[in-house]
Amino acid sequence: MTGYEARRIAMVESQLRPNQVTDTALLDAMRTMPRERFVPPAFERLAYMDEGIEVFPAGEGTPARFPLAPMVQARLIQLAEIEPQDKILDVGCVTGYSTAILAQIAANVIGLEPEPELAKAATANLAALGLSNAEIVAGALGSGWAAQGPYDVIVLEGSVAEVPDSLLAQLKEGGRLVAVVTRRPNMQQGKANLFVRIDGEARGVTHFDAGASPLPGLAPEPAFIF
Repeated sequence: MTGYEARRIAMVESQLRPNQVTDTALLDAMRTMPRERFVPPAFERLAYMDEGIEVFPAGEGTPARFPLAPMVQARLIQLAEIEPQDKILDVGCVTGYSTAILAQIAANVIGLEPEPELAKAATANLAALGLSNAEIVAGALGSGWAAQGPYDVIVLEGSVAEVPDSLLAQLKEGGRLVAVVTRRPNMQQGKANLFVRIDGEARGVTHFDAGASPLPGLAPEPAFIF
């Protein structure tokens, strides 16, 4: 057993199982997926800590990017109750770790990433792992990827103050969307919400406290007040 394999097992046993993650397929995926390959080389040894790791620095007009912490990632995915036949849109996939995990438990996954450099890295990571049922597309997160929708599940890989209607509209009837929803834009602490589309309308229910870095480009437009 390598050092990273031992860290993956420790992540599952000390972070995921004690925090109500019980989905067997999800636990198996996170126990075997090499999270270290999805972070910068300088941070490989930190890949299995229960916190987000900066994988892309802030630039002019663009925020730094962080994948979800393992425990939040696992609980959010479990909340979506993914079935093996599901088609998934993974919104804000950064370097592709979340897309790779989802590809282990679902039929087809589209990872959506607005930053071209990250989209390129995610594509390379999926190819190196031989995940033929997943692909990465580059585009604005709020627009989703209607060309390959509708989707059984949409996962938002970061926090939002409001889930855009444009994403909810890309759910199938009975489809689920999971996201960390905050009280205000650009907050990290919020609540994990599950939205289900029934009779053409998506309704959300709050489930548990969760923290996540804000997703870029998804802050609602400020309302005009007289």
